[in-house]
Amino acid sequence: MSEAMLRLTCQDLGVLSCTLDEGIAARAAIGLLVLATDQTMEHEFRTLVRLSGVGLYVARLYNDATITPETLKAMAPRIAPATALLLPGLKLDVVAFGCTSASMVLGEAAIFSEIRKARPEVQCATPATGVFAAFHALGARRIGVLTPYAPDVNRAVRAYIEGRGTEVAAFATFDKPDDREVARIDTRSIREGIKALCGAAALDAVFVSCTSLRLAGIVAEIEAETGIPVTSSDHALAWHALRLAKIEDPIPGFGRLFML
Repeated sequence: MSEAMLRLTCQDLGVLSCTLDEGIAARAAIGLLVLATDQTMEHEFRTLVRLSGVGLYVARLYNDATITPETLKAMAPRIAPATALLLPGLKLDVVAFGCTSASMVLGEAAIFSEIRKARPEVQCATPATGVFAAFHALGARRIGVLTPYAPDVNRAVRAYIEGRGTEVAAFATFDKPDDREVARIDTRSIREGIKALCGAAALDAVFVSCTSLRLAGIVAEIEAETGIPVTSSDHALAWHALRLAKIEDPIPGFGRLFML
């Protein structure tokens, strides 16, 4: 056999030894249920949850693009099957459900019950859970709320927030019932909406409701302009999921909440 042919012959080294470490999620594994139509949430979470040793694992849940109380209620039986797709057989510290209006129409307890059909012992979070935890951490009692929802969903959201003892002192909506359009509401519109709320009433904080609305990249700038804390469905849920997973590192650049 010629020297050239020898050089081309595969050298089979057999089975090599290897060492197993704790993997990407050495500190915590967070499962995230994202709506099928949502274009924003996964991007925002990967911007916000970027700590070494914290793994983020995503499953999609079918939903109707039109946001109504009826289509929100229809999500309930789809939650457990979607949860079952998140790292089967492996540990998750938290499962976060990614729809604000469904959290309030169905109720947090009902969503937790569905998640725990697939993950009986896991800690659970929704945007509603996250934002109420954020209000408490920030000491915020008078809230401005900005949504993209139609009137019937807005009524449910406002009633849920006020039913938890938080005063809604200012409220505004973009009235876009199609989730595919909500994701295209630009950050200038969101910034101006927040500033309008702040100009309408004395507020302790502003909540931007809907996982399809973009806030993570502009939250620090808006807080500097308005002088009050600002959070959103994605922003509050990401923070709360980290805290539930016992990850308490301050993360600069994403507003007051992430520095607590």
